[in-house]
Amino acid sequence: MKIFIVSLFFAFSLLACAQQQPGALAIPLGDAKAPVGKEAVANFAEGCFWHAEIVFQSLNGVRDAVSGYAGGKDRHPSYEKVASGETGHAETVQVYYDPTKISYETLVAAFFASQDPTTLNRQGNDEGTEYRSIAFYRNDTEKQIIEKTIQQLTSAKKYSSKIVTEVVPFTQFYPAEDYHQEYIYHNPQNPYVQNVSIPDFLAFKKEFKGSFKQ
Repeated sequence: MKIFIVSLFFAFSLLACAQQQPGALAIPLGDAKAPVGKEAVANFAEGCFWHAEIVFQSLNGVRDAVSGYAGGKDRHPSYEKVASGETGHAETVQVYYDPTKISYETLVAAFFASQDPTTLNRQGNDEGTEYRSIAFYRNDTEKQIIEKTIQQLTSAKKYSSKIVTEVVPFTQFYPAEDYHQEYIYHNPQNPYVQNVSIPDFLAFKKEFKGSFKQ
């Protein structure tokens, strides 16, 4: 579980951050300013939220993706509590996007393209219910889009195993601790970032046929 890696290399990462130029890695950053015009919100859980954050922030039309927790019942989640598996929450991103520039269908397509939705309660070596795959919906239209995408992927035999992504109504999102936000950008030398997050992101960009920010 990556909580061990975070604890072991946290101090080192802060030092490395001061010595590196993270922008040179072309890691997409979110924009935390207030939205201009009508903006929509979507939530997805697909394993480590560091990875999910840069996946969605790399897409044209997405202003920001905030790391946090959703899917459980604990009203005061923390990283350590969620990692224990006792809160019911999963690592989740809250995506702020302009529906005139990117559709919900595209976000769902990116969600499935950036993970393995057939592994129950895990992504890669990250294991536990906090890493399970969840597509949250806010209305029936979103639910239908998610279910249609799953049906299409299943019919196309995209995966050799059954898709186990949960499709559940959105209830509440809890932002994660500040140090988790834009973690990859600020901690490029973290071993987990170098060996897991970045390779996964590059694989997504190679496979996904969406419109990426330059």
